[in-house]
Amino acid sequence: MLKSIAVMTSGGDSPGMNAAARAVVRTALYEGVEVWGINNGYHGLLEEDMFKMESKNVGDIIQRGGTFLGTARCKRWKTPEGRMMGYQHLVDRGIQGLCVIGGDGSLRGASLLSEETGLPIVGLPGTIDNDVWGSDYTIGCDTAANTIIDAINKLRDTASAHRRVIVLEVMGRNSGWLATVAGISGGAEYILIPEEKYDLDAICSDMKAAYDAGKRYILVVLAEGAGNAQEVGSFIAEKTGIDTRVSVLGHIQRGGSPTVIDRVRASQLGEQAALALISGLSDIVFGFSKGHVVTINLHDAVTNKKKLDPEYTHLAKVLF
Repeated sequence: MLKSIAVMTSGGDSPGMNAAARAVVRTALYEGVEVWGINNGYHGLLEEDMFKMESKNVGDIIQRGGTFLGTARCKRWKTPEGRMMGYQHLVDRGIQGLCVIGGDGSLRGASLLSEETGLPIVGLPGTIDNDVWGSDYTIGCDTAANTIIDAINKLRDTASAHRRVIVLEVMGRNSGWLATVAGISGGAEYILIPEEKYDLDAICSDMKAAYDAGKRYILVVLAEGAGNAQEVGSFIAEKTGIDTRVSVLGHIQRGGSPTVIDRVRASQLGEQAALALISGLSDIVFGFSKGHVVTINLHDAVTNKKKLDPEYTHLAKVLF
């Protein structure tokens, strides 16, 4: 049984990271285990920016977006020398295990550290893209989807008033999950994602016919990995002659107070991660499958590519 563990958040921030870290800390303390917090992800680990935590350190944070521990990109962590330095900093403080909360890249860095040093590591999937293999859910994806829905609701009002086409670009460089679920629940006419090819000429023809038949507005939700919103908007305007506007949500999708789902699920995952790490388990990621907490092999999680649920893409076409 481990006596001292550390927790960090890494990569892009996502709402619910604070809830997860809070659960890790308080679960470990409840079990009589020492907990260290690492500021600013792997960069902070290399800079020895860490501190011993008490329960009060995670008070008043469950409702906050972002991450109180901070996060940063770290090129040095991609080298074996950098990872060995980070490992030594943990050993120097008697830290026996590490919980990493982050997305695909962060978990890949954790997997390499475990492989090279044998340090027990447990990961939690923290990314709004919901693209970690083996889990139906990642921390922050629900809040981000709701942020997009709020934007769609507002854009629909002005689109209808002016009979415009609105192209809304959302995050998702390699995954169309956010665009798909937000597009379905927001009633978008078109959802363009990197996983599926689309014919913009055919779409424009359909738009023109719909407007000629009296349609007042059209909403297009575009994942950033499926094309440039400004270029798509310009193409639609030129081909159809319909007044077309573009809105890029950007980093607003990462912020905001986490939803109930993100708070509760992140807390559940954090508790399980702490208990597993304390008991000596390693090289696993905790996620959700069909509403239940599941364990995923860390190596599998970072080497396999998660595919978008085909039922979502089918539903989007049916409801068009």
